[in-house]
Amino acid sequence: MINSSEKIFFEGAPAKEDLILNILAGFTLIGLPFTVGAIVRAMWLRFKITNKRISVTGGWLGKDKSQISYSQIKEVRSIPRGLGTYGDMVLVMNDNARLEMRSIPKFREVEDFIKSQINQISSRKSSDDVVGF
Repeated sequence: MINSSEKIFFEGAPAKEDLILNILAGFTLIGLPFTVGAIVRAMWLRFKITNKRISVTGGWLGKDKSQISYSQIKEVRSIPRGLGTYGDMVLVMNDNARLEMRSIPKFREVEDFIKSQINQISSRKSSDDVVGF
């Protein structure tokens, strides 16, 4: 549930290009497992990125849900896919746990947004530390 101060930056499914490229790869026997993975992602994987948290719903029939706040994120790693039109991202948590997000459309913009939210949280913490001694 989103409260009134929470603004959605991105909400949606994986990139369509991922599905298209993997269906084309599925015409070869070697590409068939990638095709199945892309179809499952397209059917049940959903991202919601707000100014407060990141939610990822996925798994079989979309039954798995992960929610993290920006204060839990230590590092953001990403890699372009599909000629740079979409990408994969790994969020490394403070406890070194990882949340993988595959086939994110406009992943560079999403990565920049996530990093800016992390920077805002860390600057808020550091200013609180200075004020509170």
